[in-house]
Amino acid sequence: MSKPGPIKAKPLSVLLRDVFSEAYAKQGFAARELVIRWAEIAGPEIAAHSEPLKMQWPRPVEGQPQEPATLVLRVEGPMALEIQHSSDVILQRVNRFFGWSAVGRLALRQAPLSRRDRASRPRPPEAKEVAEVEKTLSSVEDEELRAALARLGAAIKRN
Repeated sequence: MSKPGPIKAKPLSVLLRDVFSEAYAKQGFAARELVIRWAEIAGPEIAAHSEPLKMQWPRPVEGQPQEPATLVLRVEGPMALEIQHSSDVILQRVNRFFGWSAVGRLALRQAPLSRRDRASRPRPPEAKEVAEVEKTLSSVEDEELRAALARLGAAIKRN
């Protein structure tokens, strides 16, 4: 009986490359790398509060050189002013990524970010776990402090 050959699984990104390319092209992105690598391009501080929405290319005028595009960014409300002040730095970084002056200006849209990973709140420790830790805190006289320390200890012990 012969052994089965190695499984040659393709990454999902390879299988869906064409699907995503069409979606990005509809938003004016010639390549999806600007969206995917936004944190590398803009820097972690800027990328934490913004994401590229689309690139708006002006209509070409016959006989004239192509005008640079407008990069539309979705920005969290409170950070819009800070990112507006950093627009020159962002433009330099984006154009350096493309290798030519592809983007001439930024347009900001204030809205919650779509990809924001919300950290789920840890569930509180169970009463049994708290009671176990509270047994070790007999030297603490204040009952409220003992209960708080027991909850903290049980939460730390869980992680």
